[in-house]
Amino acid sequence: MSVFEQIAKFKVVPVIAIESPDAALSLADALLAGTLPIAEITFRTEAAAAVIRKMTQERPNLLVGAGTILTPDNLKAAVDSGAAFGVAPGCNPKIIEAAQKMNFPFVPGVCTPSDVEAALSNGCKILKFFPAGAMGGLTMLKALIAPYGNTGVQFMPTGGVSPDNLNEYLSTKGVIACGGTWIATKDDIASGKWELIASRCREVATLVSKL
Repeated sequence: MSVFEQIAKFKVVPVIAIESPDAALSLADALLAGTLPIAEITFRTEAAAAVIRKMTQERPNLLVGAGTILTPDNLKAAVDSGAAFGVAPGCNPKIIEAAQKMNFPFVPGVCTPSDVEAALSNGCKILKFFPAGAMGGLTMLKALIAPYGNTGVQFMPTGGVSPDNLNEYLSTKGVIACGGTWIATKDDIASGKWELIASRCREVATLVSKL
């Protein structure tokens, strides 16, 4: 099963900014206990590469990706740390090209028709719709899917996705998965709320099982 097939199976990717590698394994265990064994660890913190490395080496049953890949250094750090996939908030042709040369599964971010066409012209069919809520949510997403759906493009809306609208997003044709920033917040991780994180994962897994 390819990385993108696994993402499509899980349907929700916890998008996580974590401040310390010391919490990496406890976080990983909470995701595994919650039966949502996937994470996008964002390069919004200096700990990201170390967290990815620790998770991939010590919790091989967890599918770990890297998020907020903005620079070639971020990309190299993600690959060197063992990330299974990468995600960016924007559509940077140089980063896309570098990821392709590394055979690294990569999801650029889009929010306009021009962004979608730029991504498609660079060979990308799995795209992050970001920031979903601020850009009009499902209304805008469906407007993008209408002219581009026939190309085979699929979207991962992130930013503004919540338990309240998750079902509607996931029920939309053309959505492969959603990014979930509410599942494991910085405050939850800092406070060691592992059971709360696991509980949120279980809720997501239950919803997904009914789709």
